[in-house]
Amino acid sequence: MRNESTSRQDSPSAAPGAAILAPQTPDGATLLLVDDDKPFVTRLARAMELRGFRVVIAESVSTGMHAIATESPSYAVIDMRLTDGNGLDVISELKARRPEARGIILTGYGNIVTAVTAVKLGAFDYLAKPADADEIYAALMASRHDKAELPENPMSADRVRWEHIQRVYELCSRNVSETARRLNMHRRTLQRILAKRAPR
Repeated sequence: MRNESTSRQDSPSAAPGAAILAPQTPDGATLLLVDDDKPFVTRLARAMELRGFRVVIAESVSTGMHAIATESPSYAVIDMRLTDGNGLDVISELKARRPEARGIILTGYGNIVTAVTAVKLGAFDYLAKPADADEIYAALMASRHDKAELPENPMSADRVRWEHIQRVYELCSRNVSETARRLNMHRRTLQRILAKRAPR
């Protein structure tokens, strides 16, 4: 799904400079992209460099945290679901180190299920996937009053955690032991979670 997430203007057939909005990008602005979809993040990085950002790419929570510790960026686009954890941890760390930074959370969940938690942790905005380069750039550059409103019935933090566990479980081909290892969780604890119905 995310492979279609780049802007039409970013395609090779676009006219030179057709979608470059660099004058609105602050000089020397650093943008951290945290996403484990390599084709998507590579295309997005190229599009954002054309718009005037100095881009740093991270493909996991751990490398995102390292990038923030090395040089806290002024902007960030962070995928909610990463193979080694939750993108909300990255946005929280970014805001702790650089409170004025603007972080955008990307979520593939229906009804933007992470919106309330993301905003409480300091996200400037959130976008549902697929989001193209133009949408992401507009969200990064928006004034505060343009920020999207929270959904009326967002999913609970427990449901977000459950969804993440289910995704890792599927990525591990439903292998409980491997899933528990990746999540740094006791195997019996994981089995109890998997045996329960999804929280609301």
